Amino acid sequence: MKFSKFSQKLSIWAGSPRTFLTAVALIVLWGMTGPIFHFNDTWQLIINTSTTIITFLMVFLIQNTQNRDNDMLHLKIDELLRATKEAHNALLSLDELDIKQLEKLRQEYKKMGEDEPLGLDAQVDADRQASHPG
Repeated sequence: MKFSKFSQKLSIWAGSPRTFLTAVALIVLWGMTGPIFHFNDTWQLIINTSTTIITFLMVFLIQNTQNRDNDMLHLKIDELLRATKEAHNALLSLDELDIKQLEKLRQEYKKMGEDEPLGLDAQVDADRQASHPG
């Protein structure tokens, strides 16, 4: 639980404009110090090592954030499915299906969409007419 809160705050900080501008400023500062250090190997190693470490750690931070966002989105969709009378509650357990079962279900829904008497364009037009009469 503590890591989740920490990673959430860190990802918000890492994605902020202030952090981006700070990173750009550090790169510019590093580039400006090149002539002072005669562009030697140690000077290059500083930027290479620091950016490699940051990139490595950011992979895990991004994955944690992605997992959390994905879980939240699924919970919200599950709640919408439960609250909608016409929805198929069997869809709530899609994450337990294997790839072949998912593909079969996708094909069934595709066929249902093709069997509809109104195409998507006609439905969009009908919705527009209903919301903006006249």
